Amino acid sequence: MSTSPVISTAGGYRRLFALPGARAFTAGNLLARLPMGMFSVSAVVMIAGSRGSYALAGAVTATGLAATALVGPWVARLVDRHGQARVAVPATLASVLGSLALLLCVRYDAPDWTLFAAYTGTAATPNIGGLSRARWAHLLRDEPGALHTANSFEQAADELCFMLGPVLASFLTGTFFPEAGTLTGAFLLLTGMLLFTAQRATEPPPRGRSQARSPLRTPGIPPLLACFVATGAVFGSMEVVTIAYADAQGHRTAAGAVLALQAAGSCAAGLGYGALKPAGVRLVHCLAGMAALMTLPWTAAGLAGSLWALAGALLVAGMATAPTMVTAMTLVQRRTPADRLNEGMSLMVTGLLTGVACGSAAGGWAAEHLSATVAYAVPAGAAALALGVAALTRVGGVPPDGAADGAAP
Repeated sequence: MSTSPVISTAGGYRRLFALPGARAFTAGNLLARLPMGMFSVSAVVMIAGSRGSYALAGAVTATGLAATALVGPWVARLVDRHGQARVAVPATLASVLGSLALLLCVRYDAPDWTLFAAYTGTAATPNIGGLSRARWAHLLRDEPGALHTANSFEQAADELCFMLGPVLASFLTGTFFPEAGTLTGAFLLLTGMLLFTAQRATEPPPRGRSQARSPLRTPGIPPLLACFVATGAVFGSMEVVTIAYADAQGHRTAAGAVLALQAAGSCAAGLGYGALKPAGVRLVHCLAGMAALMTLPWTAAGLAGSLWALAGALLVAGMATAPTMVTAMTLVQRRTPADRLNEGMSLMVTGLLTGVACGSAAGGWAAEHLSATVAYAVPAGAAALALGVAALTRVGGVPPDGAADGAAP
């Protein structure tokens, strides 16, 4: 392992996208990934506007989230076994049909239960970020330093899409008609997936039926999954609490922009983390940083009592997210059997979504029964829980230069 604190990788991203086919599959992946930040907002606006019930809209989207958590690992297992193009395209078609069915049910005033049934169909959406990370892992299997840069880019792309997606959905539904966000998202998802899967030269070969143990039974994976659940709770609670805080300040419409700053901070940190690889950084270090920085919004809300002070705190706090996710996902890639890689990454996304749902519920309860300011203790506590899990289980971390095996010291 290098003894220098930082390893310079000037031009790392440029060299990354000089690989044959890398730009094409990345363009398709980003196009398909953008709707992931659009669908929930579009569905809520569409259902609440038609039925006059945010409770119904929230229940429908929560059902879709739960279905995705159940179906996602199964779809990923099929991808590992049969290849990305053979599974991802029909799965995406099923998801698009689910979105269109929801649109029609809302448009033509179908019974409420049909909304749940239709939106459940969107659970077939493949883990698009996981598909892209699997391609990088295949292309860069002998270059751990370059794989770190690729994972950093992918995390920054996640943050960018979840930052721009809700803004685009809000613009479309507000400027045109309530169904515009869902229609556009479905079109982008299908078009992007077709472009992505058309790049067959960079696709990892199908592995057939795996003889390896389930990722859940792989040493080191269960504690990582617990860390992902706790990290998801940070995200879910922060979103709900920030909306409640902005509402209490009389600026509810500004909540989206304030939350976007958190994603912007994470996006910038992810790109920087990939360009400059801090030597010897482990997951426990990243989680410690996140636990410390997640106290900033709580402090800003309590002491300053200003939405703008909170916005600055969220920008800084967000900078801990991407390095944590990059290091954790690198651990997943190193510890998951190669022929079940998509399944392993999908399990982590399932854990993240589970945490988001739990965090949203906890943050909402605290904001309603205590106060929006006190409720900022929930994301801070969830970050501390993730750190505690990592420290107690010695889950360790992967230095970005790949010099270590990720085992705990």
